[in-house]
Amino acid sequence: WLSGEKEEEVFTAVGLPFIPPELREDRGEIQAAEAGKLPNLIELTDIRGDLQMHTFATDGKNSIEEMARKGKEMGYDYIAITDHSKAVRIAKGLDEKALAKQFQEIDRVNQKGLGIRVLKGVEVDVLPDGSLDLKDEILKESDVVLASVHSRFNMDEKEMTRRIIKALKNPHVDILAHPTGRLLLEREPYKVNLKEMIQAAIDYGVILEINAYPDRLDLKDVDARLARDMGAKLSISTDAHSAQQMEMMKFGVFTARRGWVEARDVVNTLPLEKLQKLFQ
Repeated sequence: WLSGEKEEEVFTAVGLPFIPPELREDRGEIQAAEAGKLPNLIELTDIRGDLQMHTFATDGKNSIEEMARKGKEMGYDYIAITDHSKAVRIAKGLDEKALAKQFQEIDRVNQKGLGIRVLKGVEVDVLPDGSLDLKDEILKESDVVLASVHSRFNMDEKEMTRRIIKALKNPHVDILAHPTGRLLLEREPYKVNLKEMIQAAIDYGVILEINAYPDRLDLKDVDARLARDMGAKLSISTDAHSAQQMEMMKFGVFTARRGWVEARDVVNTLPLEKLQKLFQ
């Protein structure tokens, strides 16, 4: 029998480095450990900001300033306010005029010296033909643009893949939000060629989101690992609809760890200046 006071001692007894629990899925972790190639998994403390959240301007419960103050409380350097675009009528999505007004409000909040930067963002809908729900003129004014699918989930795989890739080609798109559209226990992922979608994101410099909202966890762990292995950049965001929900970041980090993701794979581990340069 092999035993020890700590798990690390058991691994040492069989000649292996410690394998974090999240990796113990029989997905090559033993071989990686033997070769000294285990990933240095991302930690919650690596996260410098949250790049998807919603305010009461659409379907959230708090103001921009309240979200910013919560981000500061969590030790973040920045947050992005990314309310919905007009196609999401159920969420009172913003048109170009309303979004421009919100950007002015973000400027006012930033002028208050809260010790955290609020980025001007939007979660813009990918329409069925692959075009975006807002004009390029307003997207150009954004610090960060998330594109996402919220309709016509029943497209066949070729159609959906073509739709998403067309959206990724838009030079203003920075992040593909909840890339497979699943809702746990409610909706299956839409049919999409995952490898083609990931490769297109790499080709067009678009980041793939790991959505930390417990109903989503999308990308899921194995998809996040595929994206990482292919060389894609990732973000981990909460999709918070209240200040309190910003604390759900841990669920995204847990999912990323199961996907072998390291801090260097995730853009919102970067300091603000480097992140802004990346988006530019």
